[in-house]
Amino acid sequence: MTLFLSNVLIPIAVAAVAAVLLMGLITMMRGGSPNLSQKLMRMRVLLQFIAIAITMTTVWMVGQQ
Repeated sequence: MTLFLSNVLIPIAVAAVAAVLLMGLITMMRGGSPNLSQKLMRMRVLLQFIAIAITMTTVWMVGQQ
């Protein structure tokens, strides 16, 4: 389970955060909808929380072994 978390879920979570961050930045730079930009930034914060939770769970599980 630890290998699955560290080799699969953490990279997916980090990639999701990066993708949403880039989409939000591109929207802001192009002068797109401020509402869309805000929604993307809020989604980024949620995804960051999830990524941190997955990372901390992985660290905890490694410490239990």
